[in-house]
Amino acid sequence: MSDANPTLPTMAAPRGFVPVSLRPLIGRIFGIAAVFCAVILSFLTWWELDIRPRTDDAYLRANIVGISANVAGYVTELAVVDNQEVRVGDLLFRIDVRPYQAELDVAVANLAYVELEIRALTDTIIQREADLVSAEAVALYNEQYLARIEPLLPKQFVTPDQIDAAQRSVRTARAGVAQATAAISQARANLGQIGDVNVRRAKAQAMVVEKQLNVGYCEVRSPVGGYVTNFNVSAGQYAQRGAQIFALVDTSNWFLLANFQETDIRAIEAGMDVEVYLMAYPRAKFHGTVQGIGWALYDADQGANGVLPTVSPTLDWVRLAQRFPVRIVMGSTDAKTPYRMGATATAIVDTKKRREVPDILKPLLPDAVESWLDTLTVPATPAVPQPGTQP
Repeated sequence: MSDANPTLPTMAAPRGFVPVSLRPLIGRIFGIAAVFCAVILSFLTWWELDIRPRTDDAYLRANIVGISANVAGYVTELAVVDNQEVRVGDLLFRIDVRPYQAELDVAVANLAYVELEIRALTDTIIQREADLVSAEAVALYNEQYLARIEPLLPKQFVTPDQIDAAQRSVRTARAGVAQATAAISQARANLGQIGDVNVRRAKAQAMVVEKQLNVGYCEVRSPVGGYVTNFNVSAGQYAQRGAQIFALVDTSNWFLLANFQETDIRAIEAGMDVEVYLMAYPRAKFHGTVQGIGWALYDADQGANGVLPTVSPTLDWVRLAQRFPVRIVMGSTDAKTPYRMGATATAIVDTKKRREVPDILKPLLPDAVESWLDTLTVPATPAVPQPGTQP
């Protein structure tokens, strides 16, 4: 028997095996490829953000209408509940109408009384005019009598006392005419007629209209379509005039206040389309239009807090670009994705504007890629010639 060991079979290399000598080379290739891909992806991300600036510092807004009563009184009926949807003209609540109805009745009665007064004053004017005619007739007779007897005094057919008595009668008659004329003026003033308008009647009618308005104000109706919010009122509560009881969220006009960095707003203009994503509906895409960009922010040195918008920076140990609010008018939505005021949103503005390729990057890009990028840039707007200059 031979002492030699039998030959062992040769083991085949497993599939996908990389020789040890090639591993460093493959590692370098993968490293270079990863760095190259990271650079390309970073450039493309910057390129995309340059044409489509975005922010997640955005919140959905709507106009809030405070509901208050125009008259004071006890609440007798509530027609809505909290978070209820209402339309324009829907009844919200009622105020006790009885005291205002009583005032209206008094005003209506006063108007009727004024009508009677106007008739009486009109008759008074007629009477005063008749008195004037009578006074003028007496004055004319006395003047004529005096003119007849004065020539008789030299012939001693009359005495001086008779002449004096006749003169006194003339003066008295003339005073009666003046008194009657003044009485007519007083009667016309009391009537209050100015042109075609009688001020007595106009005042009484205005009082009736005012009381009618107060009666109507006892029914408070919705001035806008929206949702009832912060409803904390009950029947029997006393409502003060002008004091807000609850509020309505006006759903006729929804807008987004998106705070963009000041380095981004230079590319944003009114009328641009906006893609909006709400955190409440992450898979739904909404549309909006840029209405305008804020021109001022609240400054503690200038005051006016509550008038100007306040946008606080996220960090105070690093100098950050300030953010300005961009108002975006939202499009319509459906019942499945209703808008809610204060909802967090992300806004992406499609500016359709690209910057030119930086000179420092042009040597690194192939000619074909550089030409393709140049086709995506928006050409500069040609300068408009000023009046009086040659084009």
